[in-house]
Amino acid sequence: MNANLFPGLAALVAGVAALLGLLLAEKQWEVGAVLAVSLIAAVAGVRLRWGDRVHESIAAHPRTLAVLSGLTAFAVVFVLREHNFELLMLCTVMLYVLAGLGLTVQFGFAGVVNFAAAAFLGTGGYAAAVLMTGTALPHLLIVPIAGLASALVGSALLLPLLRTRGHYAALITIAFGILFRTFLEVNDGLGGPQGMKVPGFVLFGWDFNSAIEIDDETEWSFYVNYAVLCLGVLLLAYAAVRRLERSWLGLALDAVRLDETASSAFGLNAAAWKIAAFSIGNFLAGTAGALYATLSSFIAPASFTFGDSLILVSIVILGGIGNPLGLIPAAVIVVVLPEKLQMIQEYRFLLFAALVILILLVRPGGLVPRRARRYFGESQ
Repeated sequence: MNANLFPGLAALVAGVAALLGLLLAEKQWEVGAVLAVSLIAAVAGVRLRWGDRVHESIAAHPRTLAVLSGLTAFAVVFVLREHNFELLMLCTVMLYVLAGLGLTVQFGFAGVVNFAAAAFLGTGGYAAAVLMTGTALPHLLIVPIAGLASALVGSALLLPLLRTRGHYAALITIAFGILFRTFLEVNDGLGGPQGMKVPGFVLFGWDFNSAIEIDDETEWSFYVNYAVLCLGVLLLAYAAVRRLERSWLGLALDAVRLDETASSAFGLNAAAWKIAAFSIGNFLAGTAGALYATLSSFIAPASFTFGDSLILVSIVILGGIGNPLGLIPAAVIVVVLPEKLQMIQEYRFLLFAALVILILLVRPGGLVPRRARRYFGESQ
C-alpha cells in the first residue's frame, strides 16, 4: 500500500491540538471556540472523506504512527507539567480508555455484554488498597495482582453468563454491579460507606505524591508521576489489544460474536473463547481500578455505581464498538467536556447526553467505526 503518511500525521496533530486546547481553556468562550473549531474541522473532514485517507495512512504506516503517537502523548504530559487539574483529567481519561479496552475485548470482540464494569473497576481498586495498606508487596506488582483479582471475581459470573444470552446476560451483570456496591457498603473491613484511604504509589523509593523539584524556582505537579505511569500502562494494554485483534485469536473472537452456532460447527469452543474474553476484559478494568485508587488516594462505594458502568459502556458505543482507537476521543468527550462546560452548571450533563445522541444519529457506528476485516492484507 502506497498511502501517504501525511493524513495520519495531520489527524494526530489535530487531535492533540484539540485536546490541549480543551484542557487549557479557562474561560467559557475559549471552550466554546475550541469546540466550534473542532466541530468545523470534523464536518470538513467528513465532507472531504478524510476518514478513508487517515485509515489508509494508519494501515500503511502503523509502527511509525504508533511511535509518534506515544512520543506525542508524553509531550502532552510535559506541556501540562505544572497544571494539577488538567493532569488529573488527563489521567482520568487514560484510565477510562484502559477500562474501555477491557469492554472492547468483551463486547466488541467476543460479544459478551457487561454492565458491571464499574464493579470490576472497584474490585481492582479495593484489592490495591488492601494490599498496599496490609502488605509490603512492591506497588508496581500490586497493580497486575489487582487486575487478576478482578478477573478471579468475574469468574463467579461465568456460569450464568454462559447459560444466558442477550437481555438476560445483561441483567445478570447489572445485578452483580448492584450486589457489589451493597457488599462494599455493609463491609466495615473495607471502610463501609465511608470508604478507605489508599497510600501513595511508591516505585523504587520514589513517592509519587511528592512534587518534582527541578530547581529552587521550578516545581512540577506530582500528577506528572501518575500521568507517566498511567500512560505507560495504557500504551502496553493498547498494543496488546491491537495485537490480539489482528491475530488469529481476534479472528476466533469475531467468529464467536458474529455467529456462535456456526463457529461451534467449525470446531471453535465458543464457551472457552467467551471465558477468555471476559477474563481479559475484567483484568484490564481491575488494573484501571488499581491505578485509580492510587491516583485518588481514596476509594468509596459511591465511586463504582451502575451509572459509572453506563458511562463506560457509552464510551465504547460512542467511540465505535470494537475499535480501540475510537475510545480516545469518546473518553475525552465524556470526561473532559462536562468538566469544562461550567457555564450551564447542572444542565451540562443534559447537553452531554444530547451531544452523544446527536453524534450517534449522524454516525451510527460511532466516532471511529470499526472496519470489516480484510483478508490477505491489514485486519482493519
